[in-house]
Amino acid sequence: MPILYTTKASATGGRAGRAVSENGVLDVTLTVPKELGGDGATGTNPEQLFAAGYSACFLGALKFVAGQQKVKIPEDTTVSAKVGIGPREDGGGFGIEVALTVSIPGLDRETAEKLAAAAHIVCPYSHAMRTSTEVPVTVA
Repeated sequence: MPILYTTKASATGGRAGRAVSENGVLDVTLTVPKELGGDGATGTNPEQLFAAGYSACFLGALKFVAGQQKVKIPEDTTVSAKVGIGPREDGGGFGIEVALTVSIPGLDRETAEKLAAAAHIVCPYSHAMRTSTEVPVTVA
């Protein structure tokens, strides 16, 4: 696959630390939610960041397929990603589950469902979740 864009972010301190993108635009304090044993301090967490990234990417895919099909998507169209984390059934660690909700005001349900289904094929986040994309891990 030819790569069109690459970026990088790094985290220190794990779930109770800091994450920064290579250009410094993203610079967030990470905190552990109370549900995972944290103190509920102000900050974000990997699940919120994944939900934000997935919803933005899926909306981009939705706009792309709508453009291909000559369908006008209103500016107030939203995609929400609900991300949950919990122990895997195999006892080998943790897993995530994701559910997307697409709202396209003023568009009939049938057209919206067709666009959402097409976006689910185009979106790289959806593709990675569906295919369990392998991620190489390198120790520096």
